[in-house]
Amino acid sequence: MPVRKGATINPARTRAAILETATPLLYERGLDGIGVAELCARLGVSKETLYRHFGTKDGLVEAMLEARSERVTRWLAEAVAAAGQNPADQLAAVFDALQEWYDDPAFRGCAMLNAAAQHHVASVRAITARHLNGYLELLTGIAERAGAADPSALGRQWLMLVEGATVVAAHHDAAGAGERARQAALALLPAALTGPRG
Repeated sequence: MPVRKGATINPARTRAAILETATPLLYERGLDGIGVAELCARLGVSKETLYRHFGTKDGLVEAMLEARSERVTRWLAEAVAAAGQNPADQLAAVFDALQEWYDDPAFRGCAMLNAAAQHHVASVRAITARHLNGYLELLTGIAERAGAADPSALGRQWLMLVEGATVVAAHHDAAGAGERARQAALALLPAALTGPRG
């Protein structure tokens, strides 16, 4: 991201451009799969520029994870909103969206869980916990709208299916992982309801 002669340096734009370029690299190669020198060369910035904006490579990783978490959580929330008012349709939309992600050739699993496994440090674990809490909030909201007797418990069961499907898709078999998890999630719904919904 060299600045052309006479151009004004915009720190926020430079930081955003570094994040945008670094995110797919770190996701594809893994956090330890690319060193700072190669990362800077691929980004087209000096180490000094990287450190000025993020402090360290770990700072870049944390910023990337935060941005990715926000984007993924927003993407799933939009899928739920687009599914209409029926909670079963909203739940199905979560798993349908995930299956589309699993089918993408660039899919490498959940970036947050990958990072937590690679860097078992408090800051990365905290980002991962917040990310999973975002999923849980979305799923618990669906459970509440469905009239579940214990929305929190049902939301946690669905979260396990979401993350389990993602791990299976990344490390075993992506074909149909979301669909199988979708079927299991929908099968949990009738037993969890307090009664018929009007």
